[in-house]
Amino acid sequence: MGENGTKRKALGVVTEGAEWVKMLSRRLSRSFVMGVFIVYGVGQGFSGSLLKVAADYYWKDVQKLQPSTVQLYVALCFIPWILKPLWGILTDAFPLRGYHRRPYFVLAGILGALSAAALALAGTLTAAAALACFIGVSASLAIADVTIDACIARNSIEARELAPDLQTLCGFCSGVGALVGFLASGFFVHRLGPQGSLGLMALSPALTIVLGFVIYENRTNDLHIEKKQGVLESVGTTIRGMYRTMSYPQGWKPSLYMFLALTLNVTTHEGHFYWYTDSKAGPAFSQEFVGVIYAIGAVASLIGVLIYHKALKDYGFRDLMFYAQLLYGISGLLDLIFILRWNLVIGIPDYFFVVIEESSTRITGKIRWMPMMVLSTQLCPLGIEGTFFALLMCIDSIGALLSRWGGGMLLRLLHITRTDFTNLWLAVLIRDILRFAILALVFLVPKTGQYEELLPSEVSEKNPSDKVDEETLELVPINGKSEV
Repeated sequence: MGENGTKRKALGVVTEGAEWVKMLSRRLSRSFVMGVFIVYGVGQGFSGSLLKVAADYYWKDVQKLQPSTVQLYVALCFIPWILKPLWGILTDAFPLRGYHRRPYFVLAGILGALSAAALALAGTLTAAAALACFIGVSASLAIADVTIDACIARNSIEARELAPDLQTLCGFCSGVGALVGFLASGFFVHRLGPQGSLGLMALSPALTIVLGFVIYENRTNDLHIEKKQGVLESVGTTIRGMYRTMSYPQGWKPSLYMFLALTLNVTTHEGHFYWYTDSKAGPAFSQEFVGVIYAIGAVASLIGVLIYHKALKDYGFRDLMFYAQLLYGISGLLDLIFILRWNLVIGIPDYFFVVIEESSTRITGKIRWMPMMVLSTQLCPLGIEGTFFALLMCIDSIGALLSRWGGGMLLRLLHITRTDFTNLWLAVLIRDILRFAILALVFLVPKTGQYEELLPSEVSEKNPSDKVDEETLELVPINGKSEV
């Protein structure tokens, strides 16, 4: 009876999830939901997780770099994400043959496919050449991400009651994709080697190219847009709109908080990874088990998304972010316990404790991140929502880059190398202190609820005089006709 009850409960969860996806498809169109799955699930989820594991081993075993140097190199891969406002302006103001979106999907796919192929097939590359290829793969993901983010921002504004659900959908798709990617990454790295497994990164760009050909988009017929004066006017209007929005306290205060929260959250990931795989100082985890650790983290991220969706959507931004940051700081203390090997003192083996540590960090990290994304979508004014959301993600990417660089400098200052991890515990302690320090900045976050409008009405309402294209991006159905 108990087993049957468990099965019915599990079936109920699956059925509820399917009905939820159907509801979103009905309210927002099937093509939009499918686009989120392709970009977030296959691109940022599967490809991003595979890239994380394969790149770590590539820098360590093929290029044989120090962890602090790798940390600085990895930070440079955030540059394409920092340039997201530029990609947004290009796709909004510079159509190619009358299309704003299709050509950029194709160009992004070609760039990513060539970069991944060069990494896998070009033989021994210099560190600089390899870094350029990694940046190319990152640029492919960033450019493809801009278009779907514009659609998410617009739908979040026009249907504010669905804004948290849209972020849940994005988190779920990326989480499932990451789970599959991490589970497969250890196997591929072991069988194909770090360099050979990077060739699988071409899968996402290939699908992006296909997406560029099958996505439905109304062709622009306005001749003024293709004239230089019209283009410059469109760009100028967009920039003025972004400046006006950021001039309000409702705009710059939460943006500043998100930037500082990401910047002060310095990461010591590369030091952890080198220590994980070290046979003398660390637990000497195998390639397959490293993939399993990250896969467990992906499952934990999904749990975090589910917790947010089921229990936390109705809380105000400030209270939710305060307690989420507090739990995130507490979870970071488990890293310190693990590095100092106190888990062995109390009788918890490494293989079990790392699961606890990874799961708690991922769950609290996702709960911390979800309201930030909802807040970002609520800050976007209609008419320039794509470019403005890209601006917010650019600010976040700069914070993430500085977080990586800060962690890399910390590893270098504490003389943490490929074989010397004596001061790794101190780096983790400093990182955790900074996480708790972020709590003092929560006053910058508004107290409003997640369904409430944040910006003044004169900013949040679209100006009817602004000549902004109303575009609907839909995948072409099999019969070749657009959805109604």
